[in-house]
Amino acid sequence: MTDRRPGRRLPSAGDDRGSAALEFALVAPLVLLLGLAVVQVGLALHVRTTLTAAAAEGARVGALADRGPAAGAARTRAVLSDNLAGDVVESVTAGYETSGGVPVVAVRVRARLPLLGLLGPTATEVTGRAMREGG
Repeated sequence: MTDRRPGRRLPSAGDDRGSAALEFALVAPLVLLLGLAVVQVGLALHVRTTLTAAAAEGARVGALADRGPAAGAARTRAVLSDNLAGDVVESVTAGYETSGGVPVVAVRVRARLPLLGLLGPTATEVTGRAMREGG
């Protein structure tokens, strides 16, 4: 027996009322996950770029004629303390090297990448080099 009261609509096979809410519930977590992944990659690239710039700056300072690798390491630490959280940087080392037969000052920075998930690398090491003044 069917209900034939006026104003009452019976559901039909092509009726898609309420499907937008269901589609949103299914798609929203995927879009959110994708957005968070993009933010995470952006953060990791920012940290790596900051580390590279600080290591290069430290190497340039350490390569000056009246300075040495210790001054370069100190400059690198100062730049990083202004730009990154204190627990990100694990170590900063500096020393003399030869690169392609040219004497250089090399500053190495080892740091943790602030990643939320377990995917991807958790640590990185960057090196900045500058040619020594006076050979």
